Amino acid sequence: MSLARVFVHGFESSNRGTKGVFFKQRYPDMIIEDFHGSLPQRMRRLNALLANNTSLIIVGSSLGGLMAAMYACDNPGRVRKLVLLAPALTFPEFEPYLQHQIDIPVAIYHGKEDDVIRVAPVHEVARMVFSNLAFNTVDDDHALRKTFKSMDWDNLLETKPAPARA
Repeated sequence: MSLARVFVHGFESSNRGTKGVFFKQRYPDMIIEDFHGSLPQRMRRLNALLANNTSLIIVGSSLGGLMAAMYACDNPGRVRKLVLLAPALTFPEFEPYLQHQIDIPVAIYHGKEDDVIRVAPVHEVARMVFSNLAFNTVDDDHALRKTFKSMDWDNLLETKPAPARA
């Protein structure tokens, strides 16, 4: 299958949150599902959702960033790029992946004022696992409220946006 772009929201969000709505409007072909339940339940849903895709650009936010990273570690040949937004890489569920070495392009954006997931430990973990890493510390909070919409999404997602609807 051809390139597919995916957004995975965080724990307290949904596909109808700020980021999900942004992606739906700007990139209507993007896969944007709603995830519920425990992390194992969410991972089963993600694996089923992406089963027929082989060239993925996955954007994951917070817990969704953890999910995207776990998926990439389990399926490195299927993932073309990761864009992680304040990813929960310091959660205990990621510990089994610390011995992995993933060489796909990974761009991480993490706010300096993040009081949910601390930036320094995430940077340390990311450097251990991702050998092709661009780690961006920005002047923002966990939700990246000031940064998210102004990011160069066309470049990050390797696409051009759909024409604006009148």
